[in-house]
Amino acid sequence: MPEIVIGRRRDDLEKYGKEGTGFIGRHIVGKGDEAHLTVKVLMDFLRPHLVMIVGKRGSGKSYSGAVIAEELALLPEEYRKNFSVILVDTMGIFWSMKYPNEEQIELLHEWGLEPRGFDNVKIYAPISQKKEFEEVGIEIDFGISVEPWRFEPEDWSMAFNLPRTSPHAIALEKVINKLKERNEKFMIDDIIAEIKDDRDIDTHIKDALENMLIVADKWGIFGTEGIPIERMLEAGTINVFDVSHLRATEAWSVRNLLVAMLARDVYEKRVIARRLEELARMGEMILEKRFPMVWMIVDEAHNFVGSEYVTPSTEPFLTIVKQGRQPGISLVVMTQMPNKLHPEVIAQTDLVISHRLTAKSDLDALHGVMQNYMREDLWKYLNALPRWRGAAIVLDDNSERILPIRVRPRLSWHAGESAIAVLK
Repeated sequence: MPEIVIGRRRDDLEKYGKEGTGFIGRHIVGKGDEAHLTVKVLMDFLRPHLVMIVGKRGSGKSYSGAVIAEELALLPEEYRKNFSVILVDTMGIFWSMKYPNEEQIELLHEWGLEPRGFDNVKIYAPISQKKEFEEVGIEIDFGISVEPWRFEPEDWSMAFNLPRTSPHAIALEKVINKLKERNEKFMIDDIIAEIKDDRDIDTHIKDALENMLIVADKWGIFGTEGIPIERMLEAGTINVFDVSHLRATEAWSVRNLLVAMLARDVYEKRVIARRLEELARMGEMILEKRFPMVWMIVDEAHNFVGSEYVTPSTEPFLTIVKQGRQPGISLVVMTQMPNKLHPEVIAQTDLVISHRLTAKSDLDALHGVMQNYMREDLWKYLNALPRWRGAAIVLDDNSERILPIRVRPRLSWHAGESAIAVLK
């Protein structure tokens, strides 16, 4: 029996066959005790995709996301050199992709696979966290720092959870705009000095903003000591951006600020790269070096592009969701609460990998993805899955089908298991 290819357009399937795909699992046939695995299920990597991986806590979302990253890393060099993979790691678990999965060696052998680590995995963390990790013996490859001048005025308001119409936000954005108009590469101290010098800002507001900015300076993300955030866009690499240890009161806003910067860089650079690629195709120029297409894999994605509130990363992600396919950006969002994702994400999704879900609100959210060809309620498909780890259904908008699968075991070590009181 031929392999099943998900996410691939029919014309591409006829032209390329299974070229440029990754092995993510096997098709499940039958129910209950009669269920068994059959043919390989391959995933298209030639075209950009918006993939949603969902499931209850501990059902295998992060595991499945890492399998996709592994398969991108296993592509032949002719394809791999054209991709950069970015994993936004909110739980601090994807560093283990550097190490082989010796723990599941018997299971891997049943699948005809061998454990292996990936030497092209690079771990990034904010520069202050890198130092903390190193003090306890945890390896981080690169520390990231960002210059304050690179953030937009509205980013600062959202980072401090200030309503845009509040006097504090208006004053802060006014000052940031003034500094930007002078084309200054300003730092936190420069913002504070500008606020102090502005006679139109009330003294109480000045004091409050100064205190906020002093706190921001202690987040450990601003400066020039670390490498720039765009370093993560290097071709042929898996780049893990570990933001799990940002632990200030405003932690999610800080994370969003950094991830927003990353998402903006990805989009802006790929838009320019796409135009150069077309000029090269037309023979108008010779493209000596191609800026890679990007697969951005985001854990706990509802915190970055959610339905309940706006953060600094909301708009950059929605831009990728709505316009990212043309410039060649793929987005994989992982969440245990699909009902908390922004509706635009759900509406634009073309591939869903759903592990077990039970909440009606989450099931209703998934129904909105591919309801045109569903003949039964989604819970019936999920309920029919065998109680195997890694069992899921795939909703493929390209072939308009629903497919039960078991995600293959990881080749690299999985650090996302629940903690246990016994170490063996």
